[in-house]
Amino acid sequence: MLGKALVNKLTTNQSRFTIIPTDLPDLDITQSKAPEKIINLKPTLVIHLAAYTNVDRAELNSNGVWKVNSLGTRNVALACQKLKVPILYISTDYIFDGEKNTPYVEWDLPNPISIYGTTKLEGELWVKNLLSEYWILRTSGLYGKGGKNFVSAIIENAQKNHEIKVVADQICCTTYTNDLALAILQLITHNLQLTTNFGVYHITNSEWTTWYEFAQAIVKATSLRCKVLPINSQELNRPAKRPNNSRLCNFTWERTFRKPLRNWKEALSEYLKVHR
Repeated sequence: MLGKALVNKLTTNQSRFTIIPTDLPDLDITQSKAPEKIINLKPTLVIHLAAYTNVDRAELNSNGVWKVNSLGTRNVALACQKLKVPILYISTDYIFDGEKNTPYVEWDLPNPISIYGTTKLEGELWVKNLLSEYWILRTSGLYGKGGKNFVSAIIENAQKNHEIKVVADQICCTTYTNDLALAILQLITHNLQLTTNFGVYHITNSEWTTWYEFAQAIVKATSLRCKVLPINSQELNRPAKRPNNSRLCNFTWERTFRKPLRNWKEALSEYLKVHR
């Protein structure tokens, strides 16, 4: 989803960028020849979006998720090291344990409680250890065109059922891929011009919600006749443990650009109008 949105936004700025989008099977970042393949493309900036993101399946396939999120990120970072070019690495709110009572800032201590979160944190560490010029961008609750996501899942379930159950004790920030792609464009353009502001960023749509409240908003906006019932995490009983509080404070972004991303309700409204 994010790759499609980002390529679309970057393509509209062709006078400034030459885009080289790549994906499986052309480039498998888990393979030993991956750094060489990236080097042969001769990029001046690498945006690393590849990831194993099925949080529950990761608990049952630890080797597979480790190969993509940790080893794969090491391979991409090694290529950037050889080329002496910066990397933008997408990370996640799941590197935190959710025990904090307030939103997480960029310098809070990570403590992942799932294999997915652990491997994404390992990816962050490879980037930090191998490179001096990087952006680590942590986001959460991604939805957008071109992939399975929470919004499309709720709509699909609400169309088939008279009622659906959604977890209500997990607080989160949701993020529309088009908004995140625009933020990435602003971030890399700013840096390519000024060669400053590398570091760790939290970037999400503004304000927080629960998955239950988010689901209610989706059903209401789509006028579906389906009742949304709240349940707790224990009732959900999924393989991977989720942080109860995964709110991200976009402190560094807002101090750098002086403007937060728009409210999640506005973002959801636009997504539903454009893509339904």
